[in-house]
Parts: sequence; structure tokens; C-alpha cells
Amino acid sequence: MLHYDIVVIGFGKAGKTLAAKFASIGKKTALIERSQSMYGGTCINIGCIPTKTLLVAAEHNLSFDQVLAQKEAVVQRLNKKNYVTLQDKGVDIFDAEAHFVSNKVLEMVAGNDRQEITAETIIINTGATSTILPIPGLATSKYVYDSTGIQQLSELPETLGILGGGNIGLEFAGLYNTLGSKVTVLDASDVFLPRVEPSIAQLAKQYLSEDGITLLQNVRTTEIKNQGQKVLVVTEGETYSFDALLYATGRKPNIAPLQLENTDIQLSDRGAIKVNKHCETSVPGVFAVGDVNGGPQFTYVSLDDARIVYHYITGAGDYTLEHRKQIPNTLFITPPLSQIGMTEAQAKEAKLPYSVKEIPVAQMPRGHVNNQLRGAFKVVVNTDTKEILGATIFSDGSQEIINIITVAMDNHIPYTYFQHQLFTHPTLAENLNDVFDI
Repeated sequence: MLHYDIVVIGFGKAGKTLAAKFASIGKKTALIERSQSMYGGTCINIGCIPTKTLLVAAEHNLSFDQVLAQKEAVVQRLNKKNYVTLQDKGVDIFDAEAHFVSNKVLEMVAGNDRQEITAETIIINTGATSTILPIPGLATSKYVYDSTGIQQLSELPETLGILGGGNIGLEFAGLYNTLGSKVTVLDASDVFLPRVEPSIAQLAKQYLSEDGITLLQNVRTTEIKNQGQKVLVVTEGETYSFDALLYATGRKPNIAPLQLENTDIQLSDRGAIKVNKHCETSVPGVFAVGDVNGGPQFTYVSLDDARIVYHYITGAGDYTLEHRKQIPNTLFITPPLSQIGMTEAQAKEAKLPYSVKEIPVAQMPRGHVNNQLRGAFKVVVNTDTKEILGATIFSDGSQEIINIITVAMDNHIPYTYFQHQLFTHPTLAENLNDVFDI
């Protein structure tokens, strides 16, 4: 049996960060990853980086083959860089699938090779996997893909159906629409972007529709099947025919390969690994970080989990899940839609003294400079405490601007501060002067 100080299962953001940090301070560290194509984790190989690379390439009017080639070049470069970085730090990397034999003993399986490994500290970082709804034919029909498979197509589908109107579905809708596919989004929800300010969500729907994407709400899918070279989506209303179908109906913690039934590790009702404020499971010394612990499925949250575990194991323990503050997010459609904190409806429901202001990008000088007049800024503030309750930024660069507001909220900077803040001109960020002038 192999003995280590630290064993990390999975090459994701939190796992690779912790492996590098512990190896750097002299801990004997191993990282186990079952697929060489996943060195660096989901974000680099099949998530944020390739999808955004595809979108940028598509916006530069490259051909489908050129777009795929550019994506592949970026992924391969970062994949290799991640492997070399950990190797240079002294981390032992095992190409194998790991499962628990007992609380602190893992078995690594690589083909016919099996090897047990143990450590004082084990960190589970196995991420999430696509949720397959129990729709007849979804798992067995041809030309049906999840968010990973849809990136591997060798030819651009003339028609693309997308099940699900959440972040993943809408981002791929925008991407493939830009590439030239005729895209139809079939969403079971009766409300488009239900967690977004209604006025902003309506703008987003308008823009996506103007760009040629068909958005259908309240669609109940009853069966998926093939007809020749097509995939058919049978709904309660009618049947739709596509060259390819993407199902983007959520992701769930990837725990099946771990064989947690051999341990005392407890799961939540939603199938995530239960953790305490230090991201430690019900087995002392075993931690779960990233998507597998049921937290928000963002790379930057996974990185924050890594900070929490590192602080705890190295003895400080002064930063925990209880200290985590606001979590911004961005939906990468055109333009990007970014949010943080409360919506107006949530502030009203909480019976807080609040005020709101919304300004269209068409009133902003930089919008005219860019010839990009789509979008709006909306903020919600507490009129008593002067704190920012929430913001929705729907414009070019919103993914950057939202971080300014995050810093302000985390540090309790009153919204009135922005009324007099000096911003460079002409920029979109300078419009925070006006939108916070409530």
C-alpha cells in the first residue's frame, strides 16, 4: 500500500490548487485523475475555457473547423500546462480511477492494474456530471449530446435543439447560433430566466429572439427518438426534428465512482457529499471540495473551497464557509448578463427598505462608442443602511464590472460612494456613478 500525507481525487480547480500548495510546503502529495483529457479539471477542458474560446472564435467569423481548431489548441495548451505545473511542484500524478475501500483507504484502478493508497488527508474533487432526465429515449437515441459531447461534433448541425433554458443551454444556444445553426430552445419552465430581474430577463429574451434563436417555454418533453438521420423531440404539444440535440438539464455531484458506501461519508438529500464549515466530511480528515459538495457550481467557488481547506489543515482555520460572502455570476450570452445579491422582488419579500434604479445601455456614452446599445444596469439598495443589496449588469464587460460591485458589497461600502467615485472615460463602468445616484 502506498502512503502519502495528502491524496487528492480529481484534477479540478480546488484539487490541483491544494495539491500544489501542500507539495510546496513539503507534504508528500498524490493526485489521482482517471482521464488524461481532464488534467486541469472541467473548467479548462470541457467547461468555461473551451466554451468561451469557441464563442470568441465564432464572433470573429471563423469557419466551424477553424473555431474547433482554436478551441482544441487552447485546451491542449492549458491541459499540458496544468500537468507540468503539478509535476514540477513534486506532486505524484496517478492516471487511474479511485474508489474507497474504507474511510482512509483508496484503490486505484488503471486497466488491469490495482493499487491501494492511503493518506492522513484525502480530498475529494470529482466535480459534477450531466443530469439525464428520465425521458424515454434520451439516453439511447443517436445525435443526442451533453455539454461535453456537443463540443466534439465534427460538423456543424444545420438545426440544433436544446433541452433546458438555464445558463448552459442558453450559452450553447448563442454559440451555435453565431456559428450558423438554426437553434431552438425547449424549456420546461414557464418563466424565462426566473432568477433574473424580470425587466432584464425580458430584454435578454428579446435579444436572443432577434438574433434568430427560437425560445419556447412550458414545453413538456415526453419522448426522444430517431427518424433516419434526425433526432425527434416529442412533446405534449408537437414533435420537433433536429440534426442534433443538446440536453442541458442540470448537473449533479459526481459520486458514483467513489463507492462511498464503503465509508462513513454522509450524503445530502440531493446526492452531494455533506461537509461542515471547513469542507470536511463526516469522516475526519476527508474533505470534499468543488461541485461534489453541493455548493454553487462555479470554478471560483471551487477555488474558495481550496482556500478554506488549506487554512484549516495548516492550522489557521480562520476562513470557513460561514465567511463566504456574495457570489457573483455571469451568463455568457450577448451581451453578458451578470448578477450579484438580491433582486427587487427578493428585497420586497424580505420587507427591507429599498430603492431601485435601472438605466439602459443606450443612454451610456460608451455604448454608442462601441455601437452596442443593448442591455441595462439595475441596482437595488437599502435606503436605511445605504448598503447595496443587489445588482444586475447586462452589457458588454458586465463580467468585469460585477466584480467592482462585489468588492463594495463584501466590504460594506455604501452605494452613495459610487456617486462620487472617479472612473475613466469613456467606459461602461463609469455609469455606476449614475445608476447608484438614487
